[in-house]
Amino acid sequence: MGILVIGATFVDIKGFPYDNYLPTGRNAGRVEYVHGGVARNVVEDIANVELRPTFLSIVDDSPMGKAVIEKLNNHKVNTDYVLTRPDGMGTWLAVFDNNGDVAGSISKRPNMYPIAELLEEKGDEIFSKVPSVVLEVGLDKEIIKGTLSLAKKHNVKTFALVANMSIAAERRDLLQQFDCVICNQQEAGILFLDDYEHKNPEEMRDILAERIVAANIPSMVVTMGAEGAVYANQQGELGVCPAKKVHVKDTTGAGDSFCAGVAIGMTYGKTMAESVEIGTTLAASVITSSENVCPRFRPEEFGLQVEN
Repeated sequence: MGILVIGATFVDIKGFPYDNYLPTGRNAGRVEYVHGGVARNVVEDIANVELRPTFLSIVDDSPMGKAVIEKLNNHKVNTDYVLTRPDGMGTWLAVFDNNGDVAGSISKRPNMYPIAELLEEKGDEIFSKVPSVVLEVGLDKEIIKGTLSLAKKHNVKTFALVANMSIAAERRDLLQQFDCVICNQQEAGILFLDDYEHKNPEEMRDILAERIVAANIPSMVVTMGAEGAVYANQQGELGVCPAKKVHVKDTTGAGDSFCAGVAIGMTYGKTMAESVEIGTTLAASVITSSENVCPRFRPEEFGLQVEN
């Protein structure tokens, strides 16, 4: 099996205005329903690089839930460990402005506790076959602890996927156990109790290098929107990766694709710099479309030689 991804599945409802967006007024526009959730996006991104990942999640028995499974299977995602439960999917409702940025959103999370039971029952079976795991760190603590324990037991690399840093920041002791934490600039500020809004990439890179040592986090990557991303690890590797210059249509899913790219690179032998470059490329491919995930790539485009 390929990379394991653990997290929630959502239905994303996205609204786009036809004319200038009015924050406090009525806006005529179009509404799209798409399969979403950061973990679901990440697993499809990995699959779109032809790496056949495994998804551990929950859907419901509605037509939308069945469509999620069908689409993932078509993309060669292993869905053997996706559970079906009533009200098993979350909902994310978002309105976008004319720049393609989220103007406001509301989300309803599903109950993910059945995942803890699945890990207890089949965790060894799953983790004995995967090279790494990308885990949504806003899930129940039992799921986080169970995943980290299994990963350590089976020598599996771990990547922290941040969907809600306010929750993740309360679990600093658990973040220290991940091989790499991936988040955005604002989320890094929440984690380290500081404001990095006006920092340039070089400043952010140096701050990150100091903070991960103090916080005992093995490695970390921070995205900075149009300014690219910065990275650092405990071995002294650090740097800045500029963003690709592309036309922005919709930023939804760009961070998820970036995370997928970093996890792909670090799982399959790339340096942090090379891995962040892969993430940057996948993110750029997402923001130029209204899709939540990247288009199809071949592993060879990123210098990957992987047997599926």
